[in-house]
Amino acid sequence: MSNEDINPLEDTESEAALAYAEQRRENIRTFVRTSPEYYIRNFDRVGASARFTPTFNLFAGLFGPIWFAARGLWSWALSFLIIEAIGFVQIARGLFGDLGVDAMARIASIEGTLELRRKQLAAAIESGSDRVDAFQRAVDGLEASIDGFRAEADLLASQGPSIALTGLVILIIAKGVQAIVANWALEARFSEWLSDRTIRSGMPISEIIFSALFMILIVAVAMVHYSFPDQFDLLSDFPTDPEIRLFSIASVEAFFNWAVLNGDAIFDGITYGIRLVLDALELIFVSTPWIVIAALIILLTWLTAGVRMAIYSGAFLSYMGLLGFWEKAMTTLALLGTAACLSIALGIPLGMFAARRPRFYAAIQPIMDFMQTMPAFVFMIPVIAFFGTGKPAAVVTTMIFGGTPVVRLTVLGLRGVPESVREAAISFGANKWYLLTKVDLPLAAPSIRAGVNQTIMLSLAMVVVASLIGAKGLGEDVLEALQYANVGQGILAGFSILFCAMILDRIVQGQRK
Repeated sequence: MSNEDINPLEDTESEAALAYAEQRRENIRTFVRTSPEYYIRNFDRVGASARFTPTFNLFAGLFGPIWFAARGLWSWALSFLIIEAIGFVQIARGLFGDLGVDAMARIASIEGTLELRRKQLAAAIESGSDRVDAFQRAVDGLEASIDGFRAEADLLASQGPSIALTGLVILIIAKGVQAIVANWALEARFSEWLSDRTIRSGMPISEIIFSALFMILIVAVAMVHYSFPDQFDLLSDFPTDPEIRLFSIASVEAFFNWAVLNGDAIFDGITYGIRLVLDALELIFVSTPWIVIAALIILLTWLTAGVRMAIYSGAFLSYMGLLGFWEKAMTTLALLGTAACLSIALGIPLGMFAARRPRFYAAIQPIMDFMQTMPAFVFMIPVIAFFGTGKPAAVVTTMIFGGTPVVRLTVLGLRGVPESVREAAISFGANKWYLLTKVDLPLAAPSIRAGVNQTIMLSLAMVVVASLIGAKGLGEDVLEALQYANVGQGILAGFSILFCAMILDRIVQGQRK
């Protein structure tokens, strides 16, 4: 072959491939730091296929979760720790545990009763009582129970070797799986490390020591607790003092008493504002002739969601009217509307303010998490303390539960506006008001509308709960059905709540589409 037949492009590609391979090997050495040649071979095998490629890592199999944790693979480590802990516990229970401890405890309890019955039997025989046969049957029954529990204890004790063998099998299988998947999991972490060098590499001594101590402590405590139950109170009951709980209760009650006594003006003002909106909506929905309200709802549904949904809305409204739920449904809509309107009126401006202020949003996020995760029955307690019972308290409770989605989704929508679009608008001379009203809000509108929808749906979910503190409406019928086991009334009223939710959902989502 002459020199003219050699392709320079092929030489360049070959040199680039060799350089890439050498760079990859050097990266693997930097990442693993221990046994680099072993990991180079296995990483090449794993990386050659997109599918799972089994390899065998002896150290990962022997040390298990300690190896995975020392390598930074904590999700794998904790999963295998649970499995290995089960295996070690079974081995310890089978070899050293008192498997019949529960049966022996029952025997000890029965023996006290048996002694009493024997004394009663002896006294009855001595006095010639006609209850001798009854006491004799009781004694015979208790003795038979003791014999049964003693046989159960012996049977459980004989199962020790099989329990230990089961634990050993679990442990061996877990070790084998860890040895097989270790290199595959570590290669995936290596791929992440290539794009993010802040990910920890190697096996630092501090991580090895911490992982070993953590894993050994967890397994040892589990083995002792399950092998010798009720022997160590510290493992069964959290160490505490009843005075701590009593002091905490007294402190919370003192704070709420102080807040109620000193915040009358604030709470009265909030109640008055809620009453204004609630009375206005009740005037519209409840006092207005049904035909007017039904026509307006059907028309609004037709304009936003189309003819088909308008027909469904008419059918839903007819269902409520024919079954006698019309007035209560309108009361529910008024209550829901008050809570939703106030939540939206407060939530959207708050979301707009927080969208461009990360520190402020980070500060209010825990508050919103608390509002969404705390059970409704818990935050109803302070609401009743501050606002009493009735519709205003129900509105406040509904706002607490359903008011956060509109804030979160407003922030999400405004933060999702592309910076390039905002910069283009600013370059053409847009001021802050124009940027907000003509750029940010229109582009964030789908997300904001989804937040409004979620707030309405969560508010409807509080209908039954709100009826517990004096709110009228469909929730009252469901509550009565629960109290008196009236299945028919509860199901029919529940469907009315469902239809209200479907109508409102289609009205809000229809415009979005």
